Amino acid sequence: MSAQSKLKHKEPQSAIAPASQTFWTSFIQTFKDAFGDKGVLLMLIIAPIIYGFFYPWPYSTEVVNHVPVGIVDYDNSNLSRTLARYASASPYLDTEHFINEQAAKEAIWSDQIAGYMVIPSGLEEQVMSGQQAYVSVLGNGGYFILNKNVQLGFSKAVGTVSAGIKVKKNIAKGAYAPTAAQSAQAVPLQIMPLYNQTEGYGAYVVPAVSVIILQQTLLMATAMLIGTWYEQRRHVASVRGWLGRITALSTLSFIIGCFYYGWAFELHHYPRGQNMLGTLLFLALFCPTVATLGCVLGLWFRQRERSMQILIFISLPIFFLSGYPWPADQLPQVLQVIRWIVPTTPAINTSVQLNQMGASISQVAIGFYALAGLWLLYFVLLLFLRKRIPQKKAYL
Repeated sequence: MSAQSKLKHKEPQSAIAPASQTFWTSFIQTFKDAFGDKGVLLMLIIAPIIYGFFYPWPYSTEVVNHVPVGIVDYDNSNLSRTLARYASASPYLDTEHFINEQAAKEAIWSDQIAGYMVIPSGLEEQVMSGQQAYVSVLGNGGYFILNKNVQLGFSKAVGTVSAGIKVKKNIAKGAYAPTAAQSAQAVPLQIMPLYNQTEGYGAYVVPAVSVIILQQTLLMATAMLIGTWYEQRRHVASVRGWLGRITALSTLSFIIGCFYYGWAFELHHYPRGQNMLGTLLFLALFCPTVATLGCVLGLWFRQRERSMQILIFISLPIFFLSGYPWPADQLPQVLQVIRWIVPTTPAINTSVQLNQMGASISQVAIGFYALAGLWLLYFVLLLFLRKRIPQKKAYL
């Protein structure tokens, strides 16, 4: 028998063998292939661990303080100097005086300051005569966190000085000093953050982005592995075989998820563990859903490198479509529908509500139902693609 006829004789056997694999055979083989492939190992395990250590570091200060700002004082009165003094005492601001507003604008344009306050001429005279008076605060809207601190710092300074003026006026009218101080704020305001007690940006954004990291790294690793199997003519598997592959990849991602929720958040002092059982159940559903989608994409792309080329560029759009950084009801109607085909849309809010806010499983049941529905959808698509790709095409 010639070599060519032997090859033709053996091809059907190698094509049928993968399809007859059992669940556990595929499970174990997937583990071996994942740890034997440096690219898959990097995306599936090493990259998420590195992200867990280094991604939160830029947000380690949590709260932005000492934002450079300017003060333009056209009044040059005792009142204007009091306003400037209270603004400079604010932990939010580092103040600098400018001779006019044009100089302050040029400082904003050159990124020397993030905003400035204009004290108009005649302010003290207007206040003492009981006329309506105001000061202007202008900030650089290009940096919303810095702009928030500019507005907050100047508002507190102006509010404190205004309250002091009101107290003095009441005392001058014969009011008792403690009574006058209480009347300056008839309803005292006490703000108590419930979940993000430091009110830090890192504690807000990192727990949500962590879900994106888990999803994207698992998607890329899975699609890369399926693409490799396709190139090596090993992609064919039975339904049980695909379930074994999905379970193996999900198990590795589940372990990384436990690393994030159990240790990485603790390392960076983020709120965590409010509903640990619910969080574990969430990971047990989220990881297979993402792994199944990765298998679908792997069979669709059929090339190892293509998955990374595409998936790495859609991470940021996926985050904004999730409804976490921007209200979902403010998105275009088409995007409000499309966003539900991505696992992170229900996953981010479900994860944050369970792990950071301590919600019960019944309170986030919609998120669990959505993930279960997505898993079923992806698995049906996987079976469809599995039948659309004939076994013999793997040998072309």
